Order: sequence, then structure tokens, then C-alpha cells
Amino acid sequence: MNTTVTTSSEGKTWDGGNEPMGASYGKLMMWFFIVSDALTFSGFLAAYGFSRFKFIETWPLADEVFTHFPFLHGVSAPMYYVALMTFILIFSSVTMVLAVDAGHHLQKSKVAFYMFLTIIGGFIFVGSQAWEWKNFIKGEYGAVETKGGSLLQFVNDKGERVAIESFAATLPEEREHLDRSKGRWFMDEGTLPTYSVAEVQAGFKAHPEILVRTEVIYKDNAEDKKDTKVNHELTKQKHKTILTRAESENRLANASLVVEGANLTRNEYGSKLFADFFFFITGFHGFHVFSGVIINIIIFLNVIVGTYEKRKSYEMVEKVGLYWHFVDLVWVFVFTVFYLV
Repeated sequence: MNTTVTTSSEGKTWDGGNEPMGASYGKLMMWFFIVSDALTFSGFLAAYGFSRFKFIETWPLADEVFTHFPFLHGVSAPMYYVALMTFILIFSSVTMVLAVDAGHHLQKSKVAFYMFLTIIGGFIFVGSQAWEWKNFIKGEYGAVETKGGSLLQFVNDKGERVAIESFAATLPEEREHLDRSKGRWFMDEGTLPTYSVAEVQAGFKAHPEILVRTEVIYKDNAEDKKDTKVNHELTKQKHKTILTRAESENRLANASLVVEGANLTRNEYGSKLFADFFFFITGFHGFHVFSGVIINIIIFLNVIVGTYEKRKSYEMVEKVGLYWHFVDLVWVFVFTVFYLV
């Protein structure tokens, strides 16, 4: 039986050694990992896209959710901090490129310096993501969920969002936190909200200028402008339905619980799936960034002690650089699909 052997231009044949296609074994395995991980992220983002398309009418508007900026309490800065996080992560990718290039020239001090900047950028990004999670979980305005599962938010007569704490009444009532220690093994709830449904309803009656805004989104069109019963708030060519005072009272009468912030079961911003995807996708990516920072620290220490200088090769820096560029590229897609589109 004849065997066909492919011969290179130099007359050598590849015998299954450690450098197929001109790449070392370690670098090739890194590429295999990146491709497989890219497919995983693609599946997550595709699932997010399908879910958003299915529940588009109740999907939260990113400009209304991510409005915080550090040390600027009460200032609405939609998407500014997320954009800053993105810039920092992309800049860390630039410093990684410079570290790899310095490694090719066997410049130990420059490799260490640029890797240090990359690590700092990674730490800032992970810390910023944790800060963003904290604000998302805590919430800003609060909302009320009806018995049918609809979400009711509150606005003033100008269409501006109003926090529940600004109008809720204080009633002399005692609320019981349900848990298994009280004999209700089948009933267990999280932390009680700051205000009860009765307190929100009482405060709403005492403030006639406040209206209820539903989570339903509509695009601006001529029919909406002719509608006299339902007012609309314009948000980047999208409306969230604002009810009349009479309709607001009717809807609020069916309130079942007060929602503050977001978690895996409740979400004051809109569809519950939005919070699920937010925690899962950004958390999964944040885990990748944190893992990359740890790996970078290990490589950085090896650079400091001269491990790669003795080997006359900084290929390990290049391999970890491939992973870091992949993490940055994935965030660009997450940022675009999750925050911008």
C-alpha cells in the first residue's frame, strides 16, 4: 500500500512533530481553546438575541438602566461608564501588544512594564464590573409587580422617572418575613423591600401628579400621537406607555409586591430574562477577565525573575496575549449586543 507524503519547499516532511503549520504546540492549543470558547460565547449571545426579540415589548432600555457614574451620585450619565470600561479594556490590549513586541526583541524591562499596565487595566475592568453589578442589584427607582406579572414604574407629570421612596407613605404595619423557621417550609422569600404595597398605594393616592408607566415599549408612529387615553415618553425613538391617572389607579390596585433592583427572580427594569442574561453573560466574561489577570500576574512574575530571559524566548507572553486579545474582542461583541443594539 502506497503512502503519500507531503513535502515542503525545503524538501522536509512534517512527521507529526510539535510545530504543525509553523506554530508551536502550546500556541496551537491556545488557538483551539479560543475557537471553542468563541463558540460558547456565540451560543450565549444568540440565546440573548432570540429572547430579546421574543420579549422586545417589555425589554428594558439600556440607557435607562446603566446611568450611574462613580462619584457623580444623582447625575444621569447613560452608558458613559460602560464606554469607559470598554476603553480601558481595549487599551489594556494595546499594552499587551507592546509587551509581546518587546518580548520579540528580548527587552525584559519593557515586557515587565507593559504587562504591569495590562494587569492594572484588567483589575480596573473587573472592579468596574463589580461596581456595575452592585448598582444593578440595588436598583434606583423601584417598581411594583402586579398579580398578573406586569411591571409598573412611576413617573411625574413631565414623564420623568420617580423613585418609590420619594412618595411612599409610612404606615403603622408589621410585615412578616416568610422563611422555614416560622413553620412554612414551603415558603421562603428574600429580603423584604423597603416599602410594602399598601404604603406605595397610599403614597400614590396622596400625590396626584404621579402616574404609572408600564414596561411596554412602542415605536413612535402617527397612531400613537392621535391616542388621547395613553401618553408616551420618547426615549430614542421608543416609547414606554404612561397611563392616565384613572388607569394608573386601576392598575396599581392589582399590585402584589414591590420590586427593588434586580436579581434572578425579580427585575425592576423590565423583563426578568434581562437580569438573568446580564448576570450570566457579563459574569461569565468577567470570570474570563479575572482568570486572564491571574495568568498575567504569573507570567509577569516569571518575567521579573528572568525565566524567559534565560530561555531566550518570550513565547509564553505571546500565548497569554492571544487569550487577552480574545477576551477583549468578546467584550466588544457583548458591549455591542447587550448595551448598544
